[in-house]
Parts: sequence; structure tokens; C-alpha cells
Amino acid sequence: MDDLLAGLAAATIGDTFNQYAAQGPDDVAGAAAIRLANLRAYLVDRRDADVVCVGEAAGYQGMRWSGIAFTSERDLAGWGPPYRPTSSTRPRGWSEPSGTIVHRTLRTLAAEHRVILWNAVPTHPHLPGRPLSNRRPRRDEIEAGVVHLRRLLAQVAPARVIAVGRVAEAALGAGVVHVRHPANGGAAEFARGLTAILGER
Repeated sequence: MDDLLAGLAAATIGDTFNQYAAQGPDDVAGAAAIRLANLRAYLVDRRDADVVCVGEAAGYQGMRWSGIAFTSERDLAGWGPPYRPTSSTRPRGWSEPSGTIVHRTLRTLAAEHRVILWNAVPTHPHLPGRPLSNRRPRRDEIEAGVVHLRRLLAQVAPARVIAVGRVAEAALGAGVVHVRHPANGGAAEFARGLTAILGER
């Protein structure tokens, strides 16, 4: 795990913001190290996970602040210590719509600790000059991000890898199991797809 986390902290992935290395203007002091510690605690909590769900990229309402895919600061508040927020300007923390749907579905399935959430691009692609925005990652960014995904998969050796959305599906290659991304009206279809897959074991 140390090599995986060190690789993330040292990564330069296109024009994305590396939340594990960089300090943003609205971050608390030491925010990058806090986010890396959040991710470490998350992976330790899920050391027996048999499924990895792979999304697209870190978003400005979620992973950008928490360090964990599909996870917002409000999710962290619900989990409690050792997880910590990193936004200095939002007393209640950021909340991410897609992450809310994902975690609600996992709780319904009693699968929160059975699944590791990750992204094809583990850093935050944003529009030029607009750090609080999201954009689709470029091909070179996906290629650079997948290096870290492969390291995770080699370490975890999950029984199943699930692509969440088309970007992740393309990044993982032919034959991968795919579910609809929960954004843009996809919540119900995402929940049905994940329920069908996780109920197969």
C-alpha cells in the first residue's frame, strides 16, 4: 500500500489537480496529507473487499476533498474518525450527488466494506481557470491514471471489477462488467445494475 499511495502523491496526470500532492486555495493546512491518510484508512477498512468499482475521475464535490472516489466530506462526517475533511470554506463539507447515490446503494446492499471505490483517473480534471468544475478526462490522462488502477488491482486481487460509466468501461477494456453511471438521471439504473451484480455471489 505504501508504494501505491506514494505513487499517487508523486503523480502528474495531464492538467488534473492532484489532491494528494497539491494545496488548493480553499484547503485547510496539510490538506494533501489528510486526503492521503483518508485513502489509507479507507483501503485498510476494506482490506477484505472482493469487488472494485471503477468510476471516471475525481470530482470537485467529492474525491477532490475527501481523497476517496465517489465520496464527499459529508460521507466522511458520517463515518467519523479517523476520516477528516479538507475544505476550509464549507462548515458542513461538500456533498456529491453521485457519491450519495453510490453509498446509499452500498448501504442498502450491506456492501460498503465489500467494495472498494476507485477512479480511472484518480486526480481531478477541471476546466481551465475553474478549479470548482469537472471536465471529461483526456485520453492521455486516462492512460496515466490507469497505471495507478492497475497497481490497486494487483494489490487487492478482487474477484470482480465493475466499470461505472462508459469512460471507466473503455479504460478497463473489452469484457469488463459495466453499470450505468449514477449521474444525469442514472441513479435507478445504477442501483439496479449494482444490485444484480453484487447479488450473484
